[in-house]
Amino acid sequence: MEMNLLVLAYLFGSVTFIVGLKMLSNPASARKGNLVAAAGMTAAIFATIFLYTDKNGNPLGNYLWIFAALAIGSVAGTSMAKRVQMTAMPEMVSLFNGMGGACAALISVIEFGHLQEKDPGTLLIILLGLIIGSISFAGSMIAWGKLNGKIKDFSFGGQHIFNLALLFFILGIATYLVAAIPENMTLLFYGVVALSILYGVFFVLPIGGADMPVVISLLNSFTGVAAACGGFLYENKVMLTGGILVGAAGTLLTILMCNAMNRSLKNVLIGSFGAGATAGSSASFGGTYKEVSLSDAAVVMSYASKVMIVPGYGLAVAQAQHVCHELEKTLEAKGVEVKYAIHPVAGRMPGHMNVLLAEADVSYDKLLEMEQANEEFKNTDVVLILGANDVVNPAAKSDPASPIYGMPILEVEDAKHVIVNKRSMKPGYAGIENQLFFQPKTSMLFGDAKKALQELLAEIRSI
Repeated sequence: MEMNLLVLAYLFGSVTFIVGLKMLSNPASARKGNLVAAAGMTAAIFATIFLYTDKNGNPLGNYLWIFAALAIGSVAGTSMAKRVQMTAMPEMVSLFNGMGGACAALISVIEFGHLQEKDPGTLLIILLGLIIGSISFAGSMIAWGKLNGKIKDFSFGGQHIFNLALLFFILGIATYLVAAIPENMTLLFYGVVALSILYGVFFVLPIGGADMPVVISLLNSFTGVAAACGGFLYENKVMLTGGILVGAAGTLLTILMCNAMNRSLKNVLIGSFGAGATAGSSASFGGTYKEVSLSDAAVVMSYASKVMIVPGYGLAVAQAQHVCHELEKTLEAKGVEVKYAIHPVAGRMPGHMNVLLAEADVSYDKLLEMEQANEEFKNTDVVLILGANDVVNPAAKSDPASPIYGMPILEVEDAKHVIVNKRSMKPGYAGIENQLFFQPKTSMLFGDAKKALQELLAEIRSI
């Protein structure tokens, strides 16, 4: 009876994961989908604690340690999630993802110690979980450090070849362990652990610039696959289902983001993704940029028929999403149509801008994906760019020497007027100059996004 209840709990958890993931595809239902999946996970965890028995009919036990760990993890996770700023959200995602990879790797280490019979199939699953989990853990920790500025980009000549050689060496040792099953394999096994962590470090170290969102997505898929290996080891259906879903969703998202940035997934896998992304553009711009006063910007926007707002990382840094929503409502009260143009890799993680605007209660219906936005720019009077840079750079279309050449962008230059809010004329995350700033229809509005929007909002209200 208990086993039947456990199977039903796992079935319930698996179904909620699938339903929750489906709901995450729509911003309007994303929060509810997250809660649905969390409910399924909670049911699966407590069912495992109280209903699971081993082959000899023994219950799980160790309840004091289990609930102590659950309490510590719950308190720490809740505290971090409540205190994290929106600008630090990508770092927290990398940190939590790394913890998931570490857990998957530790499962493999523990189960290797429990191996009674050297079964090649079981050993293969253990090694897969170990390698993938270790790479995910080490890579996520490096990504966390790079996102918060504690670790700088690092590369050396021939690093791509070194990475490939290291990866094949790791796989070679793992293949030998599974095929030969030597008597004393402990040293080689822990050698695989060390080399996998080393590969994870060198895999992410050279990656920089605007490529980091794709790396986060890829590492997330690695963690999912590693968790699925744990599900195989324990014959745990809900763990297997969850891991497969995370792995598949992360892989698909990685491919979609690579397409959005005109990058190669092959280069991600060998650790060369983003190489050269910080190089400067070879384009030489004629003329100078021009500034716009707050009063002029207010007049242009107040009497426009349609305004498109392009949010970027600068908006997140300034925590200006709530003021931006106030600006939107004020313009709409004057009869102006206002929408938001969202680039798939704007910010520092997948969906960063969607989460940022959702926090300010911006209506999901106003958020346009890149393809939709590009269709509407031609009929837009004013585009207001708030802290975005590389995702609106025309060099992606016109300069073959540019590191971002071929990357699909928001074609804001098709609008009648473009107002760009930035702190300064410094290049964006990819480290290249932006041609857009020097075009005749573009005007610069310098300053912190929150302060500039507050002053602009006051000017518009006075008209």
